[in-house]
Amino acid sequence: MGLELVIFIAAILFGIFLYWRESNGNGAYRMLNKIVNSKELQMSPDDPKGFVYKQGILPRIIFVVTLVLVAALIVEFLTPIAVFSSYNGISAFASFAAGTLIGTYLASFVIKSTEVIEEKSDSISDLVDDAVEKGKDLLQDLKTKDVKAVEEAKKEIKTEPKETLDKEEKSARERLKDKGLM
Repeated sequence: MGLELVIFIAAILFGIFLYWRESNGNGAYRMLNKIVNSKELQMSPDDPKGFVYKQGILPRIIFVVTLVLVAALIVEFLTPIAVFSSYNGISAFASFAAGTLIGTYLASFVIKSTEVIEEKSDSISDLVDDAVEKGKDLLQDLKTKDVKAVEEAKKEIKTEPKETLDKEEKSARERLKDKGLM
């Protein structure tokens, strides 16, 4: 179980390396495309597609399994390691194929997210700057509104006639008696 885990992690790293390498250049895929296809069917010069880079799931699975199968056959016939004659060898083969496929998708996610972050970084900083400015404006408005409200209250207190403040008001009991309620 420990060896399979090491093989699986190594396969993930191999898949990441494979995808990253093809994202930088697809010379091998372009050469195979020129050999296999006629001039009309060949890919355009600006097409970045590779064996795993920008491929669908089915072509990617076919390429990864074929690559791992060829590597396993080479190991089987050139070394004393028996890959296909034991459960452990077949399990390692399957782990390496699955790990490589997972590694390609993991690298695809990282590369795409990096591109999106780089593309949106300017707009994100603009959004943050706008939010900060709006927050500053809101705080300034709140400060000035509070000051204005206090000033208006002071003016109202000062402008009330003195006679209403000086004149003694009736108590609540006296007002109820005046209304006839008590």
